[in-house]
Amino acid sequence: MYMAKTDGWYLERIIWLIAGIFTLTGTILAAVHSKYWLILTGLVGINLIIFATTGFCLMANILYKLGARPRIK
Repeated sequence: MYMAKTDGWYLERIIWLIAGIFTLTGTILAAVHSKYWLILTGLVGINLIIFATTGFCLMANILYKLGARPRIK
């Protein structure tokens, strides 16, 4: 079983946290307010696919400029 390291808030872990928050928020808002909030959930999914296939992540670039650093192997 794979377990991610949780000894600190490194860049990759923060990205997963933000993606989860945006996905959950978009889903909840779609359920209680308007189905158009599912666009937010879809955009998060598209960004995750782009990151997995190309390695480019806009959120990672923003967080890096704000001081978050990737986990050192």
